[in-house]
Amino acid sequence: MLDYNFPQHWPSADELPDSDETPVDNELQELIPGLLKAILLIIWAERMDWFFGIDMGLYHHPKTPAIVPDAFLSLGVKRFSREELRPSYAVWEEKVMPIFVLEVVSPTYRQEYTDKLEEYQRLGILYYVIYASKHRNHPNLEVHKLVNGKYELQPGNLVWMPEIGLGIGCERGNYSGVTREWLYWYDADGTRYLTPQEQVKESAQRLQQESQRADRLAERSEQLAQRLRELGIDPIDI
Repeated sequence: MLDYNFPQHWPSADELPDSDETPVDNELQELIPGLLKAILLIIWAERMDWFFGIDMGLYHHPKTPAIVPDAFLSLGVKRFSREELRPSYAVWEEKVMPIFVLEVVSPTYRQEYTDKLEEYQRLGILYYVIYASKHRNHPNLEVHKLVNGKYELQPGNLVWMPEIGLGIGCERGNYSGVTREWLYWYDADGTRYLTPQEQVKESAQRLQQESQRADRLAERSEQLAQRLRELGIDPIDI
């Protein structure tokens, strides 16, 4: 487990390298975390105590190279640390270890099930999520939870994470014009949170329904007014 008694003289995030100049392997490693963050920006819009990093350097010791998960989530930190935003995430500066880490397995396997699992376990990260849509020897989604210092694989394609207040799972859907299996957040009842595009579509449909209802009410009112006029009653006098 990580020692949280950090010396005061360790470098700030500004003084640490913010890029190893290594490109991601494929587009999914950008789109999958990007979708999760986009949904968080909607459902946690009023909260300012969380940070979701994508392909960002995660430093736990200044003499150790940064870990660069595909994504990680920290709770109890400032959502925006400053106007220039975070160049990297230094645990000794934030005083909070991420609670959630995501790795999207690329065609070039990078020890997601071995070395990385052991490292995240040693650091005490509560949830380690691995997504691999084409890995033959593992399910598409694995959610590992730290229990007594060891990761335990959680059952199911949708896993509720009470410490975060979210569930995570995968199902087919459309994002960025691509129909395939995506990772999504879920509520405690197992209901999937909508993507930004779905939110816009739902709002448009709701507005259309309200407009149609208003038209029907106006038409009904006019019919009633016409009936009153036929009876010799001016609707204005009522």
